[in-house]
Amino acid sequence: MVLPRVIRAVIMGPPGSGKGTVSGRITKTFGLKHISSGDILRANINAQTELGLLMKSCIDQGQLVPDDVMSRLILNDLRAIDGTSWLLDGFPRTVSQAEALDDVYTLNTVVNLNVPFQTIKQRLTSRWTHLPSGRVYNTDFNPPKVPGFDDETGEPLFQRDDDRPETVTRRLKSYETQTEPVLEYYRSKELSPFSHILNTGIFPSALVSIIPE
Repeated sequence: MVLPRVIRAVIMGPPGSGKGTVSGRITKTFGLKHISSGDILRANINAQTELGLLMKSCIDQGQLVPDDVMSRLILNDLRAIDGTSWLLDGFPRTVSQAEALDDVYTLNTVVNLNVPFQTIKQRLTSRWTHLPSGRVYNTDFNPPKVPGFDDETGEPLFQRDDDRPETVTRRLKSYETQTEPVLEYYRSKELSPFSHILNTGIFPSALVSIIPE
């Protein structure tokens, strides 16, 4: 689908909500550029840019990257693709970041993947990985032939720390605490006719109805 004008969109959702899958389908369907804050952060750290070194220092010390630093990082990349329609993933995560984004760009759409936390916990805690190859199994819908062992090598499978129940619960609670104010910020704004908070756990086909003709 060719869009008649430049579209600015943000996608939000907790870890394990399927943001990567949904983002891929949205960008393919509408021709938007997928902008991942995580990818930008890693690229700047690897390139040892000024902001990258500052962020690495924060991360190495176990500190959160300050909002103003994260905002400068993302906005620098967005300015480099002015005139391009994009879907922003992983930013903003705080109200301060949302305000910084609003100071420069007017959003058309905010997509919120509102997947029940219990569904996410079940999905993530069922994952087991063959570390040498990266093959991932799910005990619910893609189990190994022999429980606990890789199909191809017979080597043992492991559960990543991020997929352990207590870790998943902590990450989801952290996301809820940090991000709910951002959703409230967008809900309270005077949104244009094509701007919505779209709550769905599957590909948001309803997004078609909020893209301007």
